[in-house]
Amino acid sequence: MKAHMAAPRQAGFSIVEVMVAFVVLAVGMLGIASLYVTTLRSSGSALSRMQAVNLASDLADRIRANRFGRAAYEGEPAQKKCIGATASCTQADMAANDLFLWQQQIDLLLPGDPQGVVTYDQGAADAPDNYTITVSWKEAGADPEADDEDAQGRLSYTLTMQVDP
Repeated sequence: MKAHMAAPRQAGFSIVEVMVAFVVLAVGMLGIASLYVTTLRSSGSALSRMQAVNLASDLADRIRANRFGRAAYEGEPAQKKCIGATASCTQADMAANDLFLWQQQIDLLLPGDPQGVVTYDQGAADAPDNYTITVSWKEAGADPEADDEDAQGRLSYTLTMQVDP
């Protein structure tokens, strides 16, 4: 009878296998963290874009409500007390107040040096008046030293509308 020598059986994991598993796990966790950061940046940018659309639409509604304010919407914002029974405001006063409130909302809701600009172009005799409302801001994490606005992370939303006189 011949005696067989059995090969020793391995029990458990070797240290090399454990280290390889840790490296694979670490690479996976770094990938998940990178994806999470990208998602946070994208959702912040989407929120800013949504706010810009809402702000431009808000001013467009204010212009439609005060359509005789016309070129005053292109002027400087000024706080006027145009609400209440004792208030006495012209259409130009209401436009300046609308711009003041709108600029406050822009400063409150958008990041990085937000700006709101309205341009007015009076239509011909029976043609509608044209307004261009532009809201711009800089995204968080942008490079302020860059040469062009795209590299600086400056984004804008422009709304063009016509209002019948």
